[in-house]
Amino acid sequence: MLWALPRPRLLWGRPGVKVVVSAAVFVTTLWNLRCFLDPSEASGEGPKHTEPLVVLVWAWPSKQVPNISGDVCRELYGVTGCWLTTERRLLRRADVVVFPHTRLQPGRDTLPKERPPGQNWVWVSLESPSNTKALAGWNQTFNWVMTYRRDSDIFIPYGKLVPNRSATVNIPTKTNLVSWVISNYHRTQKRAEVYKNLSRYLHVNIYGKANKKPLCKDCLLPTTSKSKFYLAFENSIHQDYITEKLWRNSLLAGTVPVVLGPPRANYEQFVPADSFIHVDDFGSLAELATFLKTVNSSRYRQFFAWQKRYSVKLYADWRERICTICTAYPSLRRGHVYPDLESWFNT
Repeated sequence: MLWALPRPRLLWGRPGVKVVVSAAVFVTTLWNLRCFLDPSEASGEGPKHTEPLVVLVWAWPSKQVPNISGDVCRELYGVTGCWLTTERRLLRRADVVVFPHTRLQPGRDTLPKERPPGQNWVWVSLESPSNTKALAGWNQTFNWVMTYRRDSDIFIPYGKLVPNRSATVNIPTKTNLVSWVISNYHRTQKRAEVYKNLSRYLHVNIYGKANKKPLCKDCLLPTTSKSKFYLAFENSIHQDYITEKLWRNSLLAGTVPVVLGPPRANYEQFVPADSFIHVDDFGSLAELATFLKTVNSSRYRQFFAWQKRYSVKLYADWRERICTICTAYPSLRRGHVYPDLESWFNT
């Protein structure tokens, strides 16, 4: 015999109302728990990327385009979920489009004719403001900037020091005092003026196209390593503009950099204070020359103390730099456009 179920009572405090209220509380609890487990639902952020991030490089920064087929970011640099392409036909599928400034032609007709919703455009430059022209035409265009400056959305230095455990110091054999590799020499540059005055007090071994002594790629480090000091003079002076002249030609080669660039305090944000000599450390170039010629072996060795804790890492492959976009992507601000790119870069 089947027993008839009692009809729910409609008054508060009676079984029917309790069932309805309990169900409502249960559903609300599940919803709140869902938001707790997936904060993006509650915060209004977009869903997290589950598919590989598609990064379209509109024009490759260097003249030669390397192999970027397959999962190159993971295979070479351990960056997962990142797919690089130069196929412009994939514009609508791209999450990020990269525009190197050196490959941008004057006029906006070189840009894509459309920008799919949610797609972000990145402006890329490793040159200093002094050597970067025609920026005014790109206002209200790019969402992110990718440069050597530490306040960039995506920071791509020329090099950095990485911790190591060697605890050893390696100083190559020295056969001369000072060397300098220079390809583009202009008398109006600050570095040309400093060199001219410094050379009155000591001899500088000069290599490179400017002195009609070009060095092959594999000849540069063995050549500069023979000098006790290297003139790591930047072609222009700007915040954070510290190039391969410091990282490769000096520190990696095993010689002491004599730097001309941003203030000493700026260099010390990249390398230890006792790893280099700044031109501004001395009251005159005569004093600098005297120091370079008379420094004793014990004091000279102190300049290499950084080798006990660090090694030099160079960033020379544009594939590695582009893959960095995928690493930074989750933390990059959304919905932002640089209204005045020229003003930002020249600051």
